[in-house]
Amino acid sequence: MTYLLDTHTLIWTLTKSVKLSDNVRSILQDRSNEIVVSALSFWEIAIKRSVQKLDLEGGTPEDFVLATLEADFRILPLSIDHCSSCYKLLATHHKDPFDRMLIWQALHQECSLISIDRDIRKYVSEGLRVVW
Repeated sequence: MTYLLDTHTLIWTLTKSVKLSDNVRSILQDRSNEIVVSALSFWEIAIKRSVQKLDLEGGTPEDFVLATLEADFRILPLSIDHCSSCYKLLATHHKDPFDRMLIWQALHQECSLISIDRDIRKYVSEGLRVVW
C-alpha cells in the first residue's frame, strides 16, 4: 500500500517523536508499504522555519530532505498537473493551502494520507483515505 505523509507526520517520523500512533509506527516499519513525501512538505517546513513557527532544534529544512532520502521514502514532486487541477477539490473543510494540496496529491496519486489533523479527516467524503 502507498502512504503519503502529512508534513507533521514527516517531522515526527524523522525526529522519532513519541507523538506517532502505534498504527503509524507499524505502517512505517512494514517494508511492503511505500512511504511517499510531497516536495510541498519541504517547502512548508522551510517557510514555517523562516517565520519562526517551527523550531527544528538546530537542524535545517535541508536536513529533512537528506533524512527522507536516507529513510528510503519516495519524494513526490509538486507537478504542474497537481497545481493546475487542485481546483477540483471542491470541499473546503480546510483553508490551509499546504494541507489542501497534500489532500489533492493523495487523492490524485491514490495514496492514503497519514495525518492526525481532524479537518483532513472530513475529506473522506471526497474519497480520501486517512490513517492515524
